[in-house]
This record gives sequence, structure tokens and C-alpha cells, in this order.
Amino acid sequence: MNAPLKHENAYWGTKTDFSSLMEQVRKIGPVLEENSQDNEKLGRLNEATFEALKSLRMSHIFAGEDIGGAQLSPTRGLQLIEAITYYSGAAGWISMVHACIGAMSAAFLPDTAINRLFGGDVDNRFSGQGTPTGMLRKVDGGYLLNGKWSYASGIYHATFTHTAALLDDGTGQPTKDENGNVIVLCAHAPVEDHDLLGNWHSLGLQATGSIDYAAKDVLIPEDMVFPILTAEPQRMKEFFSLGVVGLASIGHSGWAIGASRRILDEVAKYALTKTGRAGLLGESDKFWFDFGRADARVRAARAFLFEVWRDVEASIEAGNRVSTRQISLIHLAKSEVHEAGVDACQFVYRAAGGAALRYGVMQRTYREMLTAANHFTINPNIVGAAGREIAGLWSDRVWQFYDLIERK
Repeated sequence: MNAPLKHENAYWGTKTDFSSLMEQVRKIGPVLEENSQDNEKLGRLNEATFEALKSLRMSHIFAGEDIGGAQLSPTRGLQLIEAITYYSGAAGWISMVHACIGAMSAAFLPDTAINRLFGGDVDNRFSGQGTPTGMLRKVDGGYLLNGKWSYASGIYHATFTHTAALLDDGTGQPTKDENGNVIVLCAHAPVEDHDLLGNWHSLGLQATGSIDYAAKDVLIPEDMVFPILTAEPQRMKEFFSLGVVGLASIGHSGWAIGASRRILDEVAKYALTKTGRAGLLGESDKFWFDFGRADARVRAARAFLFEVWRDVEASIEAGNRVSTRQISLIHLAKSEVHEAGVDACQFVYRAAGGAALRYGVMQRTYREMLTAANHFTINPNIVGAAGREIAGLWSDRVWQFYDLIERK
């Protein structure tokens, strides 16, 4: 396989016209928005929405140009996911899942698997779960995957699963490494090899189809797994040193800034209406003061997010792997864009009264933000660990998955 392209003027790909990608999102935006209510009723994206998104090839945006990807930088990925989410939280969520899991597959699988999954004209999309609630048992030619997993956002529109599982020691118990830690592998298999179990009934993000799925003796070739806790990048090593968690952070953060911006724009548009309750709201000094504070915090959180990621990009450009401190700041920025978004949504929901109570953009975005903020990646323990590292209390530790562990 060819070495990853590293252009004279940038680490990131230059063949993809990013402005054209963003223009494409603006063109399909009305389609995403018009279908939002139907998608919620369906519990997944309908065909019109999926077809509009499909040409963006979100599973390939961070993959290297040498394997058919767009090789976008993190900040451009953030902007793209933000733009999609502005029109539809569900479309943005599925787009970020496909983008981030696609990046993980492109980063950590061996060349033989990459040739099958990304080579030629194939257009695979990836979905699944990184929590190891199943088992992989070694057999001739690979592994057998068994278990059940939850929250497989975008699986209805994926072609391959990305599934974390414990390695079976042959007795039904997890295999442990020389340090006594369980071995967790991430397995890839065609979606049709699994049972899609449904049961996605949630407050928000209803149209993401984040269902449970199961596997029974699904054969996984040896080259279609990687160790999810300790994976070493196989290509674009500086960028993919972000690891599984760092890559996921791009998607979650981009989603949050898109949703936050949309609900504030929506309530401003409502308050500028000159009739009924909206007219009274627009005359309220208290409303505009609270709106200004919410808008300022959302903008500040977004600015912090891009400051962190521009620093990461500069390190990567200089040929460095991402540092522990940078991962800590990525976690803090990811948390803050969500917290600012939740506060903005709470303000809008209370201020707009019945307009936010009834179905519409404000109500839907409110429900989606509160659902997104319950995702494990926003867990307070992660922020607490990042705070300890930044303060110097845990300065001798390194990030492994979502834990800050003692350096070995």
C-alpha cells in the first residue's frame, strides 16, 4: 500500500474541495429539515434524507486520500458535521457516527482489511458500539462473535458493523494481558450478518435508529479486528494517534455546536415576529439579556473548541503525536460545547413557552440536546480526570480510552 499523502503545503488532503462540500450541505439542508418529523415517526432516516446525505461519503471524510478518503482536517470535519446538524440533529448524528467510526476503521485495521473496506469504488459505511458487551472466541481463520449491543446509531444505513468484544480465553472468561487487564477487540462484519433488534424509544434523536443488535457465531476474519484500548495507528500516524476516543470527540463536538446554534437562531427568529406572544417576547429586556448571555456562552465554547483543535492540528503538522494534555483539553472542550448547548436549550424552552412546547425545530432540538448530553463521552468523570491532569495532580498519567491511567 502507498504511503499516506502528505502534501507540500499541508498534512491534510487538498484534492477535496471543502467549499463545495459545504455548499452541498446547504443545498440538501432543506431536504434534511423537511423530512425531520417523518424521520422521527419512522425511527430512522427515510430514503429521501439518506439519499441526500449519501453523496457526502461521511465514512470517508477523515480517511487518507490514498485509500479513497477526503483526508479532511479535524477543524474541517467539525464544520461539516456542524453544518449538517444545523438542518437536522438526527442527520448530523448519523453523519458524525459514520465519519468517526469510518476514521477508526481507516486508522487501525491492517492493510488487507483496508483494501477490502475502502479500496476501489466501494462506499462502505460503519456503525456499531464500542462497549464490550459480547465475546470473541478464537477459531481457525479468525474469531466467532457472540453477544448483544445497544445504541447502534446509523446501523440501518451502514454496511459494516464496528463492535467491541472481550476476547474469550477458551472457557467463556475474558482473556487478560500480562498486566492483568482484559483484552478488548473491535470486530468488523457485514451488517446483514447480525440481528437488528429495534427497541429505540427515546426522548430525542429518535430518527437515528440507535437500536440494539446481536451476533450469533458471526465469523470475523483475523484481519478485521483491532485492539480498541491500545490500538496503534497503521497509517497517518500523527493524526490517528488521537485514538478511538479522540476521533469520536470530533464528531460529538461538531454535533453539539450545530444544534446549539440552530436553537438560538430559531428563538431569535421567533422573538422578532411581531404578533402574539412572540411580539411580547421581543419587547422584553429580560429575554434579550438572557439571549445575549446564552449566545455568548455558545460562541465562547465554540471558540475554545476550535482553539484546542487548531493546536492539535499544528502539532500533527509538525510531525508530533497528540499529547496527553491535548487529549485533556479535547475532553474539556467537548464537555463545554455540550454544557453551553444544554443551558441554551433550557433557556429557549422556558422563554418560548408554547412555541417550544409544540412540535417544531425548538422542541426537537431541545429533546435532541438533552439526549446527546447523556452520552457516555460527556461523562463528568472524564472531565474530572482532565481537570486533575491540567492542574498537575495526575501529570504522570496517560489517556487510555476514557481513562487517565498511570504511565507504565
